[in-house]
Amino acid sequence: MKEVSIVTDSTTDIPNDLAKAYDIAIVPLVVNFGDESFLDGELSQEQFFERMNASAKLPTTSQPAVGVFVEMYQKQLETARTVVSIHVSSALSGTIESAREAARQFGERVHVFDTLNLSMGEGMQVIEAARTAATGAGVQEVLRALDDARRKVKMIVGLDKVDNLAKGGRIGKVAALLGGMLSLRVLFTVADVGSFEPVARVRGAKAAMDETLSWVEQQMGSCRRARFAIMHALSPDKATWLEERLRERYTIEELNIVKVGPVIATHTGTGWGVALLPLD
Repeated sequence: MKEVSIVTDSTTDIPNDLAKAYDIAIVPLVVNFGDESFLDGELSQEQFFERMNASAKLPTTSQPAVGVFVEMYQKQLETARTVVSIHVSSALSGTIESAREAARQFGERVHVFDTLNLSMGEGMQVIEAARTAATGAGVQEVLRALDDARRKVKMIVGLDKVDNLAKGGRIGKVAALLGGMLSLRVLFTVADVGSFEPVARVRGAKAAMDETLSWVEQQMGSCRRARFAIMHALSPDKATWLEERLRERYTIEELNIVKVGPVIATHTGTGWGVALLPLD
């Protein structure tokens, strides 16, 4: 029996092959088109955008039910002494509340952790926990690794438009950047408290990509070695461009290019992002 099983939710955008490699169990959120519902990941990114663009209304998203977490924890505890359940920021989703309610049924055998992040800003923390768990570490060591990763992982996201973010009501402080000019590309990060924090608004794709790299440079400082994740929503060319520039500038221990899932894309529309974990 292993010491710790790692559970997370689908807003990490961790691809299935990566989850399998790191032995990470994923609880899916739900995306709703009217009365029709899909588990996050059931639709490909292309299928999702095709449906969303053809829909008169923006789809909605739902957190997993408490019972879904209960079933997952029961399953994981058949082969592990404890579970560490790692989730999207409590400031952006109620998912972690479902996880916490479910965890109460298992006492000290299930520990719930708030990443205060999302997408691969969340996912990189999950992977660090999985790396630690794979060494046979106990639950406290895994939680310490998560605390460290939460402090170090940074993420920037760029959106081609802010329409979806505004309609979904999760725009928060990013609204300060809009000024009624929804055609501008907006870049934002996630603050220490787990809510969206504006970075810049720029006109034109090249300026937005240059601003993304400039932000990465600021976060890296004098550090030249890191793990990276590049996320995109119908923006593979931007992802490739970012990968080339990052490889030119840094010693990369790991770099994953990830398609964001339908739940995240519901709120972002098309765009790109970079998550990083400095290692020096």
